[in-house]
Amino acid sequence: MAGAHSSHHHRPPTTATSSSRLLLLLTVLPLTLAAFAFILQWRGGVTDPVTRWSPDQHLFPGMSISSHQQQSKTRSRSDCSNLFPGSHSPSFPYFRDWKLDYSSDLSPKICITTSTSADLEQTLPWIFYHKVMGVSTFFLFVEGKAASPNVSRVLESIPGVKVIYRTRELEEQQAKSRIWNETWLASFFYKPCNYELFVKQSLNMEMAIVMARDYGMDWIIHLDTDELIHPAGTQEYSMRQLLSGVPGDVDMVVFPNYESSVEQDNIKEPFSEVSMFKKNYDHLPKDVYFGNYKEATRGNPNYFLTYGNGKAAARVQDHLRPNGAHRWHNYMKTPNEIKLEEAAVLHYTYTKFSDLTSRRDRCGCKPTKDDVKRCFMLDFDRAAFIIASTATEEEMLQWYREHIVWTDKALKMKLIRKGILSRIYAPMVIMQSLRESGVFSSVIAKAAQTTISKDKFLKSVESSNSTRNDRSEMISSRKIDAGGVSQTIARRILEVIDDSIPSAIPPLSPPSYDDADFHTS
Repeated sequence: MAGAHSSHHHRPPTTATSSSRLLLLLTVLPLTLAAFAFILQWRGGVTDPVTRWSPDQHLFPGMSISSHQQQSKTRSRSDCSNLFPGSHSPSFPYFRDWKLDYSSDLSPKICITTSTSADLEQTLPWIFYHKVMGVSTFFLFVEGKAASPNVSRVLESIPGVKVIYRTRELEEQQAKSRIWNETWLASFFYKPCNYELFVKQSLNMEMAIVMARDYGMDWIIHLDTDELIHPAGTQEYSMRQLLSGVPGDVDMVVFPNYESSVEQDNIKEPFSEVSMFKKNYDHLPKDVYFGNYKEATRGNPNYFLTYGNGKAAARVQDHLRPNGAHRWHNYMKTPNEIKLEEAAVLHYTYTKFSDLTSRRDRCGCKPTKDDVKRCFMLDFDRAAFIIASTATEEEMLQWYREHIVWTDKALKMKLIRKGILSRIYAPMVIMQSLRESGVFSSVIAKAAQTTISKDKFLKSVESSNSTRNDRSEMISSRKIDAGGVSQTIARRILEVIDDSIPSAIPPLSPPSYDDADFHTS
């Protein structure tokens, strides 16, 4: 009994000692592990989740840390990477130490051609976004603001950008194009505004094909500067990766277009502020499209405000020709084309309230229902032109809010759930990264240090603005023979003689509700 009593008497101190040791272990072990993790991270051996997804590592698929950031301390002060000391902004795999000249080592080689009068605020983000996509060469047919000395000086300083001014020499050369003696574009000749632009774009595309062959390009695509390629379905978010997977027997790749759906009336930078887009008919089930057509249209003439037939990339090859601004063709064969199921063109249309008046100021048509048909191909453009020409500023803003701005949250959520509206953030992320990396400011600063040559300066001044002041001097869109007689009669004769060649594809609206029975049968 005494032994049992003695054993029981000594248990409490043993329990207290064990508890103290356990408490000490639980205190020391986390501190030891934390110290060990700190040492490993300091030596570069461990990456925690926060570091892994920080801007210094990967902000978006296709972006990576460039070696110039790791070696910036050993670079000379003249290196572009030192323009922004201490910056931790991400770079992109297609940039080569910010020199932006990588055309020789990309495959396939992709070029974009455009006809533009936009300023740097729109053009620079558009160019560098597509550089991120893997586009190596840009053929810019410029006039207006884009041809001004200050803007053209910057554009000419960007590697891979070729600036073509709308000079008298250019128009004389385009007046000799075989297009004028063919019928596929004839129905667009001798008409104002959008029709004249359509002809001009086609003539520019024809010249761009020649330049694309000279530069060894594999693919060419025509885009406006309010359009961005969205290469969905590719691991690297890359046009280069997208087109490299196209079978060799395919001549043309069609990108269905998505249309911007703005949610406010005070947007300043559409590429950085717009994230909601309306999907194309080609990327929606027919029952979803037609079943929600009226709600998605919101009282406008069509499902899209403007065109709905997308844009196309063409393989650069013999006998290639444009087929209007939206397609390509071939003089010797019918092109083999495919339509992409995920990738698209993002069209930022009427994203700013000022777009109403800017379109009005570009055309001299009368604001009547009959006369606007001469100027515009699409119904919404016609309605917008009439409003901009006849309404007060307050009335225009009210009309803009009712017909363009998406303010009904319940309707937005319904159409997002249906898949008609979609959130696409990739362009916003890329634009923000480019801006924070200082790409735009560094290009402008670099161009400011150079002087534009006298010859290029004269060409930039001699833009279409100057030649268009005297309508009698216009050549490319008002072709006149030696005797001063219009060639309209000759064009009509051609139309009668040869109707076997299909007409150029104009901007077309998506299928309307009246087509529901046809498309669902």
